[in-house]
Amino acid sequence: QVQLVESGGGLVQAGGSLRLSCAASGRTLSSYAMGWFRQAPGKERDIVAAISRISSRIYYADSVKGRFTISRDNAKNTVYLQMNSLKPEDTAVYYCAATTYILSSTSQEYNYWGQGTQVTVSS
Repeated sequence: QVQLVESGGGLVQAGGSLRLSCAASGRTLSSYAMGWFRQAPGKERDIVAAISRISSRIYYADSVKGRFTISRDNAKNTVYLQMNSLKPEDTAVYYCAATTYILSSTSQEYNYWGQGTQVTVSS
């Protein structure tokens, strides 16, 4: 098993940037593809970005393409989400998750989840 802990959330003005981190413990992170999801109040949990085990494949939701960058450092057992040009509609709880699939944009295919970190973008 792997335990995931997100950090880096907070309050930022529109147009600003945040960098989320997801630190893993337990089994090595390189055993999993990783994803970032987000859930706004009253909405479903949606994929933001996903990255394969050695970063050879990356997926972005259309809503964040060109603004967000997912990356990973397997030596540090950490996955990152750099978020630039933030918009109020990016406000949500952001979760990182691990999957044994090669790459997945589907929450049901993820096996392990962090507790989430709140991102709030003010207009």
